[in-house]
Amino acid sequence: MSVERTTLAPGLDVSRVLTGLWQIADMERDGRSLDLEKTADAMQPYVDAGITGFDMADHYGSAEDVAGIYRERRGGAPGVRFFTKWVPKPGPVTREAVRAAITRSLTRLRTERLDLLQFHAWTWADPSWLDAMFYLSDLRDEGLIAHLGFTNTDTAHLNLALATGLPIATNQVAMSLLDGRAAGRMTDLCRATGVRLLAYGTIAGGWLSERWLGQPEPDWERTGTWSQMKYGRFIRAAGGWDRYQSVLRAAARVATRHGVSVANVASRWVLEQPAVGAVIIGARLGERQHIEDTQRVFSFHLTDDDRDELATARAALSPMPGDCGDEYRTPPFLTASGDLSHHLDSFPAPFAVHVEDGRARCFSGTVWEPLAGFSRAVRVGSRVLVSGTTATHGNRPIGGADPAAQAHFVIDKIEGSLRSLGARLQDVVRTRVYVRRASDWEPVARAHGERFGRVPPANTLVVADLIGDEYLVEMEAEAEITQTPGSGRPPSP
Repeated sequence: MSVERTTLAPGLDVSRVLTGLWQIADMERDGRSLDLEKTADAMQPYVDAGITGFDMADHYGSAEDVAGIYRERRGGAPGVRFFTKWVPKPGPVTREAVRAAITRSLTRLRTERLDLLQFHAWTWADPSWLDAMFYLSDLRDEGLIAHLGFTNTDTAHLNLALATGLPIATNQVAMSLLDGRAAGRMTDLCRATGVRLLAYGTIAGGWLSERWLGQPEPDWERTGTWSQMKYGRFIRAAGGWDRYQSVLRAAARVATRHGVSVANVASRWVLEQPAVGAVIIGARLGERQHIEDTQRVFSFHLTDDDRDELATARAALSPMPGDCGDEYRTPPFLTASGDLSHHLDSFPAPFAVHVEDGRARCFSGTVWEPLAGFSRAVRVGSRVLVSGTTATHGNRPIGGADPAAQAHFVIDKIEGSLRSLGARLQDVVRTRVYVRRASDWEPVARAHGERFGRVPPANTLVVADLIGDEYLVEMEAEAEITQTPGSGRPPSP
C-alpha cells in the first residue's frame, strides 16, 4: 500500500504519517529502563512500511539516543527523517546555552545536522524566547540545523516570528476530531505563508478508536498512560463523555463504509485539512505495532457525505479553549497532570526588578530606557504603571511592518512587566494605544481585543506621530492589584 509523501520545506520531504516517540518517556517512567538497541531495531518495520519520519524531543526520555543508534546502524538511514525539539526552561537564554542544547541533540542523534529543530516557548511574556530563536537561526545559517519549526505556538506568535523574519518551516500543534483550533486562523496564516502544520493527538491518545465505542465513562483518576490522561482532559473540555461518544459513533459509521478503523478516519480527517503536512501517530516501540492499520489511512479519502456526518457530530462539542498551544500556557492546563508540575518548577521574573524607597521598578533592557531615563514599569502599593511601550527587544525592532505583530509583542512586554512586579494582564484597568497610521487601527484594536477581551480595561486609541520610523504602535497601561497574595499571581517584588 502506497504511503503518501509531502515536501514540508525545500529539501525536507517525508511520509505524511510520522511515528511519534514521546511514549518512550512513558515507557521509562518510574525508573524503568529500555534496551536501547532492541528499541532501535523496532524502528525498522515502520521504515519498511514507508513511514519514514520519526518525531521526538530532547525531553522524551531516551528517544534521541534510540534514534541515534538506529541511524548509526543503518549507515545514516538515508531517506529517513528525524525531527526533534528543544524545550528549555523559562528564563534568560544565552548563545552558549543554545549551542550546547543543539550539540547535545546532534550527539545523541549521531549526526552533523538536524533535519528539523522545533522550539517550544513556555511563556510569551518573557522575550527570551526570541533570543533563543535568533540564536537557533544563526545555527541554521551555520549548517547545524537544516530547518526550524515551532511546536505549540499560537497564531499571533507564529505571525510575529514570521513578520520579524525568522525562517519557520513548520508548527507542530494538537489537532483532532475533538480539537479543531488549528483549523481556523492558524490554517489561514499557514496557507498565506507556506508554513506546514505537523498535527499530533490525531487519535487522542487512543480514545478515538473502536475500543471505547459504547463504553461507560472511565475512572479518570485511574486511566493508564500519560497520553490517555492528557487526552481524557480534552474529552472533558470538549463537553464530556456523551458528546465524545457521538463523535466516535459518527467516525465508526464512516469507518464501516470504507472498511477501515475509527483511528484511520480520525487521522484521515486531519490529513485532509488544508495546511496539514503530516500527522504524528505515537508508538510504543518494541511493545505494540499498528503499522498495517496506519497504512490504511492512505487507502481511502473522505467523501462530502463523510465530512458532513463528522461535522454534524462535532458541532455539539464545546470549542477547545484558546488557541494552539494554550493548553501549556493558560488554565485549564490540558496536560497529563492537569498542571505544569511535571514540566516546570517555577517561572522567573521576565525583567530585572529594583526596589527602592517603597517603589519597585522593572527594566526590559531596551536601548530607550537608559537613554531617556525611565522604567519599563513602576509599582507603588497596589498600582502598576507601564510606560509607553513599542515593539523593541534590546536594540532590535520586532514584528516587521505588521501592525498586529507589533501590537502583540507590545502586549507581551506589558505582560512581562506586570508579572515582574507581581501583577497580571487581568489586573489592567486602563490602556492607551497610539498608532502611526489611522489605517492600522483595526489590526491593532483586534490584537488588543484578543489579549484583553475577557477583562476589558478602559481604553483610548489615537493616531500619533511616533518616534522611530519602524514603530507602528505604542501602548501604555495601568494596573490595579486587587487580589491578595496566594491567589495564584506572581509574588510581590
